[in-house]
Amino acid sequence: MSNSVSKTSNNKPIYADKELQEELFTLNLGPTHPATHGVFQNVLQVDGERIVSGVSTIGYIHRAFEKIAERRAYYQITTLTDRLNYCSAPINNMGWHMTVEKLLDIELPKRVQYMRVIVMELSRIADHIICNGILGVDTGTFAGFIPMMIKREFIYEIFEEICGARLTTNIGRIGGFERDFNGVAFAKIRQFVKEFPAVLKEFEALLERNRIFIERTAGVAAVDAETALNYSWSGPILRATGIDYDVRANEPYSSYEEFDFEIPVGTNGDVYDRFLVRNHEMWQSLRIIEQALAKIEKEPKGIFHADVPDFYLPPKEQVYNNMEALIYHFKIVMGEIDAPKKELYHCVEGANGELGFYLISDGGRSPYRLHFRRPSFINYQMYAPMSSGMLLSDAIINMSSLNIIAGELDA
Repeated sequence: MSNSVSKTSNNKPIYADKELQEELFTLNLGPTHPATHGVFQNVLQVDGERIVSGVSTIGYIHRAFEKIAERRAYYQITTLTDRLNYCSAPINNMGWHMTVEKLLDIELPKRVQYMRVIVMELSRIADHIICNGILGVDTGTFAGFIPMMIKREFIYEIFEEICGARLTTNIGRIGGFERDFNGVAFAKIRQFVKEFPAVLKEFEALLERNRIFIERTAGVAAVDAETALNYSWSGPILRATGIDYDVRANEPYSSYEEFDFEIPVGTNGDVYDRFLVRNHEMWQSLRIIEQALAKIEKEPKGIFHADVPDFYLPPKEQVYNNMEALIYHFKIVMGEIDAPKKELYHCVEGANGELGFYLISDGGRSPYRLHFRRPSFINYQMYAPMSSGMLLSDAIINMSSLNIIAGELDA
């Protein structure tokens, strides 16, 4: 017995047999599905291969970071920020340090600001490598992923040279860095800037004009600018809709106003445009790093932190041999120096969008209240509504293009 099938204008099937029409089935996409790239769940109502509706479930790795922060001294919160977007942890670290420096009215030397810019842009490249590389894998090609991941590993080697860690970096300190970049670190940064363009060009050549890739991504999960703004989107997925909002340009920090770079934007807001925007942003990050290296050459050598003895730990050799350094070390570690009373918000351009820190200080050693504006949490709220009517295979690559990081989704 056959059943006649027709389709409506929005491509949803209509069955002549009403019994079949009512037989939708529930599909759990996550929390352990490999295509989610993280621990979060979507409970989908599916008609064949097409999603009818869905409900997103989060909180599987909620760790109460904001509440924990209320019981920690300011310098101890850096390790919590590592575990938000762990694909670009140094941006989280720097954003938090800048927030506390804003609270304490600390002005950093230019050389330190340029060093931070280098670390943040390397982190942005590492994050975009993951997102676009995985998007290629999810659409059927593994070839471009490996060379890009090799360069991402090289970025991790740079981080390891700077701070001793690779993934959860805990890089830098309130007031600057714990140590100066050594010669090996600078040499590796210059080597990366020299070698990565060839790899990125090869990656673009493989996918940007690839007919299969374009047919799998162009027009999929398209979002217009108005809808994106209504959902408070930010970062590459907002810029893919044509909105040129970038915190580095709109609300400059760490001397970004001194750098010459462009803000790539798309037109259709679809998966393909998000891919293109991230590719072009990697080129712009390389430009910024080159400029930062040139600016550092003009600054006095050996400066890697501000002169703030009340909040910056003195060197160990001084602590062991100098009474004043020992006193400062004790007071900082024990949290005996109170911060001023203030309410503030500071944001940076994270790899996924605006990463913000809303801080209320009541004058004690710890925040009275701290809230992380996590771009993955904001961006993800639209996933279930935009998946309605979409093929399951398209919903997978849509999730990849949003680059939802579970650690940043929950906190």
